Amino acid sequence: MKYAHEGLGAFVIQHLRKTEPRMKLFIVSGRSGAGKTIALRVLEDLGYYCVDNLPVTFLPELINLSRSRHKLLAVSIDIRNFPESPDTLIPYIRSIKKDPNNEVINLFLDAEDSTLIKRYEETRRLHPLAKQNMTLAESIKKEHEILDPIAALADVRIDTSNDSIHDLSEQINTLVLGRKEKNLNIIFESFGFKRGIAKDADFVFDARFLPNPHWVPELRSLTGLDEPVISFFRNYPEMQQYIQQIDTMLTYWLPYLERNNRSYLTVAIGCTGGQHRSVYIAEELAARFIAAGKSVTVKHLYLATKKREKKA
Repeated sequence: MKYAHEGLGAFVIQHLRKTEPRMKLFIVSGRSGAGKTIALRVLEDLGYYCVDNLPVTFLPELINLSRSRHKLLAVSIDIRNFPESPDTLIPYIRSIKKDPNNEVINLFLDAEDSTLIKRYEETRRLHPLAKQNMTLAESIKKEHEILDPIAALADVRIDTSNDSIHDLSEQINTLVLGRKEKNLNIIFESFGFKRGIAKDADFVFDARFLPNPHWVPELRSLTGLDEPVISFFRNYPEMQQYIQQIDTMLTYWLPYLERNNRSYLTVAIGCTGGQHRSVYIAEELAARFIAAGKSVTVKHLYLATKKREKKA
């Protein structure tokens, strides 16, 4: 299908001229196998509403419909949805970038031919142009020729030839956030072993060996959120030492976890019933990491859920 682009700029601007807040838009394009899917996944983790493999002719309408719902939008453009003449895409992209309601970053991902061939051979995937009776090498070369006009419009161009998945993720994080690491949300979760171990936890700590307020009649019905129970625990150095050791271990390893492109880290603390010890420890750890500027959520599986987040 061919697209008439006479007067296209005015058409696009007419559809996008809204009074809604300025939208941040990533247009992700590039050669097949260069990392578009990874880039889109990272953008999604960073809060962008992501649409994969969208025909460019639908982009103005998508922006128009999404503006009131999403301030952050990322769209991946794939060779499979290109028109017969890729040059007709250029007016679309230029018009979208000119609209004052849009803050657009045109990201193009590339890699050397030899790298792309190796990646396809390792995954045994079929190149999108392979159906045109071309070899893998011919398909990669042809795609390069087709995408060249789009690559010329890129605001940011990343060569992923020597990059791992984590390397590319760091580059996208740096591009969006201005730093390599994205915010890692730490979830401190209390639970009771008698009801089963916490699921999907990255670290599990057992607090059943520590002093138990359950055996103090006036504390039995209370929880680790109540001041009498808190005062009870503060009298036991072993409780404070245990919390400090968990704090030290997590603080040491957090930078490594953040660089590994993690979005969440779940730390579960268990006692017998999930009412006193585990609740107190989860709260104490949460307070320490909030004070250190981390994004923190507290969950008590057998109490009312309580959330805490880092304040900007």
